[in-house]
Parts: sequence; C-alpha cells; structure tokens
Amino acid sequence: MSKKTTNNINKVGIGLRSTHISYVLKNAEKIAKKIGWLEVHSENYYAEGGAAISTLLAVRKNFPISLHSVGNALGSACGLDLNHLKKLKNLIEIIDPFLVSDHISWGRLDEKHLNDLLPLPYTKAALKVIATNVSKMQDFLKREILVENPSTYLAFKNPEMSEFDLINQLCKTTGCKLLLDVNNIFVSSQNNLEFDPKEYLQKLDKKIVKEIHLAGHSRSEIFDGKKYQTILIDTHDALTCKEVWELYAIAIKRFGQVSTLIEWDQDFPEFKVLLDEAKRAEKILTND
Repeated sequence: MSKKTTNNINKVGIGLRSTHISYVLKNAEKIAKKIGWLEVHSENYYAEGGAAISTLLAVRKNFPISLHSVGNALGSACGLDLNHLKKLKNLIEIIDPFLVSDHISWGRLDEKHLNDLLPLPYTKAALKVIATNVSKMQDFLKREILVENPSTYLAFKNPEMSEFDLINQLCKTTGCKLLLDVNNIFVSSQNNLEFDPKEYLQKLDKKIVKEIHLAGHSRSEIFDGKKYQTILIDTHDALTCKEVWELYAIAIKRFGQVSTLIEWDQDFPEFKVLLDEAKRAEKILTND
C-alpha cells in the first residue's frame, strides 16, 4: 500500500468526520495542497474489516493520519481496558499514524465505560493513577502518546497542584507529550476556574507540546440557585473565536511550529469553511 509521507505534519490539519469523507476522497489531491494531514477518532474504526477501514485506507494514500482516541479512560483508577487497547494497537498497525493521542480524563468504572470525558482532581493520587496508565499504554503500544488537556466547568475543592503542574509532571514522569487544546484552556478559564490562560501557556514546559487543537465552543445560561450565569461548552460546532486565535498566536510564539488541527464535531459546515480556518491557522503558524 502506498502511503503519503509525513513531510507536512508540521502544517495545519483538519479533523476528518464522516460528513466530509466523500468530498475529501473526490478532491484529495487538491485538498492535500492546502492542508498537511487529517485526524480521525480511533474508536470509529475499531470494527474489523468493512467499509470504514477501507475508506480510511483510501484516505491514507493521500494524507498522513493522526489517531485521536476518546475511550482509553487514562485517569480511571480501575486501570486500562486491555481489549479496547488491543483494538487501537491493531488500527495503528494498519494505518501507521504519525501521532496517537487521548485525554486527561477518566471514564471507566470496573467494566463500565461512561460516555464522557470526566475531569480529574488535581492531586498527587490522581497524578499517580494517570501516570501509571499512560506508562502502561505506551509500553503496550510501544510508542509515545499525546494527552490532551481537559475542558472543565467546575473546579474540585482543595487542589494540590494546578492543571499545568499536573501536565508538566505527567509528561516528565511518563515521557508522553501534550496535545494542547487552546480552546479548552479558554473555556476552562472562563468557567469560574480563576486562572489566566496566558499564564497557563507560559507555565507549560516548552518541550512537551507536540500537537495543538483549535475549535469553537458554545455559550449556555445556567441557574446556580441564586442567579443565571454564562457557561462555555466545548461543543466544537462553531468558528474559532477571537480570544482563542490570540491564545494560539501566543502558543506558537512559545512552542514553535507545532502540528495544528482544526476540529469541528457537530453542525458541520461545508468543508471550505474548515479549509478557511486552516488557512488562517497556517498564517499564524508560519508567521506569514
């Protein structure tokens, strides 16, 4: 099988969802001149054989692929689901991705998988759990993985460290790298978590960031028992906002020309909208 090389992985990529697969396949050569790579959600391709894998292999002929998982539940105290991890390893062997990532979150209790990326308390105990799971995952896959910083809506009481301290220590302990979601930082900072997103970027270890995500979010009004307040929700269903673009520029200045992805996960626009977002990111990435 002929596979696209990874010469363009430090350029901007786009998250490939089923809505746009047909368009991408029909216009692969033209699109490949405008973006560097594509990212898919790993779990969508765990069924052996069938149309999904065949389609992804067809896409892979023209684009480097990054595999982004949502189901390994790295922060779960019950440990990793070996059967789930075996499916990821099999997909890696088929697709040969240039990056593999998951989230700083938990979502598994015994044999039950919860359909959410649940937040961790920022404690030494939680750090030990996720570090153990990340190390086991990397040993099993025989490769480095990336972990994505969370979007959060409430803060746990009595944290023992900041989020960026936990991330720095996790990467130092395990050798994993960070998938830096700039929108997540902005969302969390606005949801009454009382931290400065610019300081957050400055406090992260400069050597750990290996991929950046850009996305949009939505606003929702909730009643806290006394008054209504605005909450930002990490929905990935809108254009990247001005404030996130500004944080992205700061991130690129600090971390260098890091592979950057445009995410859009629902209420999909025409693919051209994603290409326009990628073009805007490319100008910031290359200081053009």
